[in-house]
Amino acid sequence: MSMENAAWHSLWSTAGAKTDEGGIKKDTLKRTFAFAGPYRWRLVIFVALSVLSAFIAVATPLLAGQIVNAIVARTDLQLILTLAALIALVAIADAGVGLLVRWLSSRLGEDVILDLRTKVFDHVQKMPIAFFTRTRTGALVSRLNSDVIGAQQAFSGTLSGIVSNLVTLVLTLIVMLGTSWQVTVISLVLLPIFLLPARRFGRRVAGLRKESANLNASMSTQMTERFSAPGATLVKLFGRPADESREFAMRASRVRDIGVRTTMMQFVFVTALTLVSALALALVYGLGGYFALRGDLAAGDVVVLALLLTRLYAPLTALASARVDIMSALVSFARVFEILDLKPLIQQKPDARPLPAGPLGVEFDQVRFGYPSADKVSLASLEEVATLDTRGGEEVLHGVSFVAKPGETVALVGSSGAGKSTIAQLLSRLYDVDSGAVRIGGVDIRDTTFDSLRASMSMVTQDGHLFHESIRSNLLLAQPEASEEDIWSALRRARLADLIASMPDGLDTVVGERGYRLSGGERQRLTIARLLLVQPAVVILDEATAALDSTNEAAVQAALGEALEGRTAVVIAHRLSTIREADSILVVEGGNVVERGTHEELLAAEGRYAELYRTQFAQGASDVAEVAASDVAEVGPKA
Repeated sequence: MSMENAAWHSLWSTAGAKTDEGGIKKDTLKRTFAFAGPYRWRLVIFVALSVLSAFIAVATPLLAGQIVNAIVARTDLQLILTLAALIALVAIADAGVGLLVRWLSSRLGEDVILDLRTKVFDHVQKMPIAFFTRTRTGALVSRLNSDVIGAQQAFSGTLSGIVSNLVTLVLTLIVMLGTSWQVTVISLVLLPIFLLPARRFGRRVAGLRKESANLNASMSTQMTERFSAPGATLVKLFGRPADESREFAMRASRVRDIGVRTTMMQFVFVTALTLVSALALALVYGLGGYFALRGDLAAGDVVVLALLLTRLYAPLTALASARVDIMSALVSFARVFEILDLKPLIQQKPDARPLPAGPLGVEFDQVRFGYPSADKVSLASLEEVATLDTRGGEEVLHGVSFVAKPGETVALVGSSGAGKSTIAQLLSRLYDVDSGAVRIGGVDIRDTTFDSLRASMSMVTQDGHLFHESIRSNLLLAQPEASEEDIWSALRRARLADLIASMPDGLDTVVGERGYRLSGGERQRLTIARLLLVQPAVVILDEATAALDSTNEAAVQAALGEALEGRTAVVIAHRLSTIREADSILVVEGGNVVERGTHEELLAAEGRYAELYRTQFAQGASDVAEVAASDVAEVGPKA
């Protein structure tokens, strides 16, 4: 490493380091080395080659000095040619070892990235829905990108750098002191002039980089929100384009100014340190020449000292910033371990068993539940807040019980926030109950396998979420083994086959972000087709038609008729007209089931359901009377 490169390394190590050292746990270093266990032999070879590279680096100046001495002494040409050949061989060996070290470094670092990313990704997928509702996606993605790459540097750069620089420094000092201890000691006097500015400039550049990163993050957030389909729609409807442009331009111009200032600071810094290195080299040549003229030093030794000077300052500079590199890598590891230390609330028992085959019923038995507080499911750093919200844990379901026999449809109605969607999330085991039990087919869902539960139960939500992939990929998410015939059969039953067949790319049509290239009704029918591919025994519909107009609702209802046929269903509905034929209707208020019965029975009871029903369908006082009279008349014969 040249002195100029050493200057850059010192500057950027200081500027780029994270300073949150207080957040590092005591066992982070131990866990980091434990994580490197599978690569121990590769690490040993890596370090050994780094040491060999350090020895080779010192050999070239010594051989160069010998050639100078041989030229001055006018010795045999054969000796000079031999020394020149040795320098060439050393250069070839240096290149070969360097390539091998670089390959090992790259492979080791990339393997670390692969393992860390895979572990974090797999772990995040096990987290409860509450984790995702609280966490900022960008902060989470950053852990999988920048922090994992920062952790990689501990193996691919920092470790080998410390070892090779330490060996190079020791060998260089030994050779220089053996050649001329006076020149060596005097040349070290300039070392503080070389190191101290690196710290000062590094801190100033770090501040600028931090401000630039924050501004870039703000611009990224603005672009992400404004460039998404719903965000762009909102801006066009209610936004002020000129104001948006001014705000973005202000941040971008500040980033530009910081870029210019940072570039000039870097140039001044590196130029100054290059000047220091030139002064140190001049000192070596001047003092060494003086000793050579006095006969105390050979001419070749002056060349050796000059060539070794860079191999003295560069390792010293790199080692001076090694602590910063180590702390930076450890902070990255600590941030990754922070994610891995979050315990998933939903876990499969070791002795979990599959659900029985055939039709399955659903039972809620005295279920009590409260959403977990933030400290159980999230991190302040992921939410980008100083401290986590301590609220949470309050009970929202208070002893809910009901039964849906195989093939029956149970509907849940009630005010917003009453607990209906919570019941659906507990049935799909997005959360676990605090007490009581949720059973499918007579088996507590906490005792069954995840695969069995997902194969036996499926859910259609209000937003009908789709990935920015093809129609085929979105459907195969539910059933990867589905054949082409299975897919088209599901689409026909979902009333979508003709539409998809008319598209230029057919099943390979990309639906866009969140499926926004399709209409709301088409998205919902596509999610119903996805459900039909699974052919579950239990279906959950959470406000599946709430956001649709009457025409689309009718099409989706027809598709739902196919989906619910012969299956046990739990239906959450805002529009009461969609659940009139349910086998049982539960009215949920304040986390309790306050009424239950058929549509006719609940109307006749003149309770909360009748109030909700009449409020929805009333057009005026006379219409209310007509609806009530007709509904009571329907109840009469059955009573």
